[in-house]
Amino acid sequence: MTATNKLAAEAIGTAWLVIGGCGSVLMMQGMGGAAGGGEEMLSMWWPGLVGISLAFGLTVVTMAYAIGHISGCHLNPAVTVGLTVAGRFDKKDAGPYIAAQIVGGVAGAAILYLVLVTGHEGFKLGDHFADNGYGDRSPGGYTMVAALITEVVMTFFFLFIILGATSKKAPPGFAPIAIGLGLTLIHLISIPVTGTSVNPARSIAAAIFAGSDSLAQCWLFIVGPVVGGGLAGATYGFIEGRDEA
Repeated sequence: MTATNKLAAEAIGTAWLVIGGCGSVLMMQGMGGAAGGGEEMLSMWWPGLVGISLAFGLTVVTMAYAIGHISGCHLNPAVTVGLTVAGRFDKKDAGPYIAAQIVGGVAGAAILYLVLVTGHEGFKLGDHFADNGYGDRSPGGYTMVAALITEVVMTFFFLFIILGATSKKAPPGFAPIAIGLGLTLIHLISIPVTGTSVNPARSIAAAIFAGSDSLAQCWLFIVGPVVGGGLAGATYGFIEGRDEA
C-alpha cells in the first residue's frame, strides 16, 4: 500500500467521522434553528445524547472495517500520537497522517455547511457548528479546567482501548467493535462537559465553521487529546512491552 493510498484513506475516513458525528448534531439543530449556549444548548443536546454518541461510534466502526487494512484507520491526530508513542506507528509518517486527518475533517465540515446553510431555508448557523467548548460554550457550562481534565482522561482511555483491542494477543476481528463502542461510551460521558472532542481534527474542522469564539478555545481540544493520547501510548507500551511494535 502506497503512502498516497494511506493518506487518502485517512482523509476520507476523517471526513466520514465529521459528517456522521457532527452531522447528527447539526441535522437536529437544523430542525429547530440555531443552538444557543449554556442551558439552552444542553436542552438541545440532551434528548439526542444517545443518538449522537452512537453516530460517532458508528463512524469509527464502519471506517475501521473499510480502511483499517489500508491505513490503520486512525482518523484522529491523538490516535496517531498515541500509537507512535507506544511504538506501534512509524514516527516519520505521523506528520503526514495528521495533516491528512485535518484536511479530511475540514472537508467533511464543509460538506455539512453546504448542505445545511445553503440548502436548508430555515437553518441558522448562529455561533455553534457542533464545535467543542468550555465555560459559556460548554453544553453544561463546565469550566476550562474541568474540560481539560475530561479531554485528557477520555482520550487516555480511548487510546488504551485502541491499543488493547489491536494487540496481536487480542481476539482478531473484534477491534473495530470495541473501539467504536468505546468512543460511544466516551461521548455518553463527556458530551455535557465539552461536546466531546478526543480528536483535534474533528475540533479544528468544526471550529473553523463555528467562528472566532470557538477557534479561540480550540487550543484545549488540541492539547488535551494529544496529551491524553501520548500518556496512553507510554502507559500501554510499558504495560505490554514493545514487542507489539
